[in-house]
Formats: sequence, structure tokens, C-alpha cells
Amino acid sequence: MFELHASKVANMKNDVLSGLTVALALVPEAVAFAFVAGVEPLVGLYAAFMVGLITSIFGGRPGMISGATGAMAVVMVSLVAIHGVQYLFATVVLTGVIQILAGVFKLGKFIRLVPHPVMLGFVNGLAIVIFLAQLGQFKVENAAGEMVWMENNALMMMSGLIVLTMAIIHFFPKLTKAVPSTLVAIVAVSLLVIALGIDTKTVGDIASIAGGLPTFAIPDVPFTFETFKIILPFAVVLAAIGLIESLLTLTLIDELTGTRGRGNKECIAQGAANTATGFFGGMGGCAMIGQSMINVNSGGRGRASGITAALALLAFILFASGLIEQIPLAALVGVMFIVVIGTFEWSSFRIMSKVPKADAFVIILVSGVTVATDLAVAVVVGVIVSALVFAWEHAKHVLVTRTVDENGSTIYEVNGPLFFGSVSSFLDQFDMDNDSDDVVVEFKHSRVADHSAIEAIDTLAERYLSRGKKIHLKHLSKECQLLLTKAGDLVEVNVIEDPDYHIATDKLA
Repeated sequence: MFELHASKVANMKNDVLSGLTVALALVPEAVAFAFVAGVEPLVGLYAAFMVGLITSIFGGRPGMISGATGAMAVVMVSLVAIHGVQYLFATVVLTGVIQILAGVFKLGKFIRLVPHPVMLGFVNGLAIVIFLAQLGQFKVENAAGEMVWMENNALMMMSGLIVLTMAIIHFFPKLTKAVPSTLVAIVAVSLLVIALGIDTKTVGDIASIAGGLPTFAIPDVPFTFETFKIILPFAVVLAAIGLIESLLTLTLIDELTGTRGRGNKECIAQGAANTATGFFGGMGGCAMIGQSMINVNSGGRGRASGITAALALLAFILFASGLIEQIPLAALVGVMFIVVIGTFEWSSFRIMSKVPKADAFVIILVSGVTVATDLAVAVVVGVIVSALVFAWEHAKHVLVTRTVDENGSTIYEVNGPLFFGSVSSFLDQFDMDNDSDDVVVEFKHSRVADHSAIEAIDTLAERYLSRGKKIHLKHLSKECQLLLTKAGDLVEVNVIEDPDYHIATDKLA
């Protein structure tokens, strides 16, 4: 019903209008994330402006929107609470430096290690997180100063405006696609609320967004090793979260638009943006999947969309705070609900019974961990579980076939990869006591992958020699021969047929 349609072609008009739409939706999110981090609203708004502008100009994924994010904000809370906002600015600067180094050393390519089930879980989990974040807008402050759920007329009015917003976004493109339906919905619902004097929550109820231009200032912290020890752990975590979220969002936008972004360039741009933001009083940030989806859905494809969003946000802060503060939150919540519906991979329900159980488990696990903790933890957990499943499955694939040749020698032919997960199964398939005195182990159809496999081959040779039997190891690579300590002399060298590949080990380093 709410399928996101994405064209590959960048169009200046679409980019500008889409950028305006994104800027309107950025305001409450930037303010909300500033509150999460325990800093002033303008600290979040300045971050959204600075990070959004720099990454849009220099980033590796045109059309992707960056700004202050909740995933990074939750890490900042304890730092701000214990040491103050100036330490946050210093941490954001160091975060940017780490991200720049990640791009320079081309670490962005490691995002390819993220399996598709992890991507599905990431997308679904993030959609749930975005949905849950909107529920806070259904709460109001009571006489005791506590946040309680809306009731009766207030709840009905809020829900009605949300449904109206979603309906306009869905049906307006059937009339014309000249203007993004999201922008039309926000403007139309805002005018309706103002014209009829409807009493509902607005952006101004969250906080004032009025302010001046961000000013350059070196973070007011002692330049000592003690300060470095305080901010380094936070900077490393923030850099990791920022890059993982940015690169996964980049991959998602790639799939939606059928184009390809440049991960390492994006790492450098994200780093430069955070470094600059720290010097201009911003809380730092990374790519925002929700805003990026709004941009893509509204027709934003080029760099102009992100640049427009950033500059429009600055204009709101400087000149139009009074108007923006009148926008009903219901309109922005409706926009985010459309993003949730478009972001969630509904097909994952259909394929759950068709994919391997391990993949289905990873999808659910990553979704759950994303909701319970944060994106970076979820992705790391998903990759580790997927790697362990891969190792377990391939451990079953090593097969040793036993035959006897015309000379009475016992021939073992190894098929499948030999690595840490399969060495136990490999050793169990040899019948050493019943073999002849002359044994040949053929590795032509196997690959020795790591040092655990080398140790297993050494162990095998030692067991045969302890029984007084002669063993020949054939078709092992040169690296295998160098790494074998006990069985090195038993390898039969065949210069023409022996394979040449590298083994994952630090022993030769």
C-alpha cells in the first residue's frame, strides 16, 4: 500500500522541495535527541545543520540525510551528566578524527561483511524504534508535572490529524507528483489547525527553536592526558555507531535507488562533519534512516536535497522559528508513521518460513536487539551469530573418503574446507589402528584455512608416527609446509600441482 517508489534521476526542483520537507521533519527530531543527550535544543539543531550540510556536500551518498541521531544521543547522556557539555564537544571532535581515519584506511568496505538477514533485522528494528519514538508525542504534562497519555478529545484530535496526514501523503501523488506529498501534507494540516484554531500539540510545545548563527569555539576542557582518557572510550563508541548506521543507511538507499554510494568517502565526510560540529557547539551525528527515507520518498536524489534541508533548517532557526513552532506535531508524527510503514520489510514475514531457520533467527534477533539496546550492538551481534552459524554449517562439510590402492596403501581424500570449526570432525574420520603401515592423505580437494587446521594436520601426523606408520601429505600449499612443525618433512612437494593460497594466521607476520 505504501510502497516507496524511487527513481535514479536527480532533479533540482524535486531536490529543493524534498529538502524543505526533510527540514520540517528534522526540527522535532533534533530537539528530541538533544533532550535525550541532556543538552540544549539548539545543540541538537546546530548538529543537524552542520552535519547535514557537510555530508551532503562531500559525502559518498547523494540524497542521504545526516543529523543528530538517537543512537548516538543515548551514548552521550552519561558523559554530559558527569563531565558537562564541553567534554561532549571535545568528544565529538575526536569522534570525527577517528571516522576520518576509518575512511582514509578504507575500512568502509567491511560493511560488506554484514549479511542480508542482519540488514533485514536492522531495517525492521529501526522501523520499530522510529515507531516507538513517536509514541512519546501522545503524552502530555499533568498538574503534577508528570508525563501521562492523552485522553478523550485530545487523543481523538491527535489521531485524526495523523490519519489525515497519512491519507494526504498516500493519495496526493495520484493527483500530481509535481510537489512532494509529504510537504503538502505538513502544510495542509498546519493551515487547517491554525485556521480552525484546533487545540493540539505543536513544535513550540517541545521547545523554542529560535537562535543565532553557530559560533566557532575550541571546547573548554583541559588539554591533558586525563581528558583524553575520559573522552576516548566515548569517542570510539560514537564513531563506531555513527559509521555503522551511516554505512547501513547508505546500503539501504543504494538498494532503493538502484545506484551505488561510496562508503569510504562517506566515512571521511561524516568525520569531517563531526569534527567541525564539535568546534561549533553541536552534539555530532550521523546518517538518519528516517529522514533519508522521507527524502527518497519525496523525490530527493541529488546533493541539493541535503544542502537545502540543512540551509532551510538554519533559516528556521534564524528567521522563521515562530512559524515552524506552529506546526502541529500530529503532522510530523503522520510523516514518520509513513516512514515506518515504508521502511519495515513486510516481505520478511512471508519469507520467514522459506529461509533457513538460522537466518530467520538472525532477523528476529537483530530486530529485537536494535529495539532493546542500539543499532551498533545489534549489527555486531548479528554479524557474530551469522559467522558462528556459517562456521557450524561448514564444519559439517569436511568429508574424508578412505580407500586402499593396488599396493595396499591406505588413501584418504579430504573434501571441504579445513578450519577451526571442522578440525574435530576431520580427525574423527581417520581409522588409524586399522590402516596399513603406509598412509597417504590427499588435500587436492580441500583448503587449509587457518592455524587450527595446521595444528590438526600436525596432530594427525604425530598420531600415525606414534603408531609406527608412515604418512604422506600431498597437495598442501607452500604456507602449509612452512607452518607445519611436526609434519613438515612428511609433505610431498609437487611444484606443478600444489596449490598457492594464504592461510589466516599471525605466525608468519
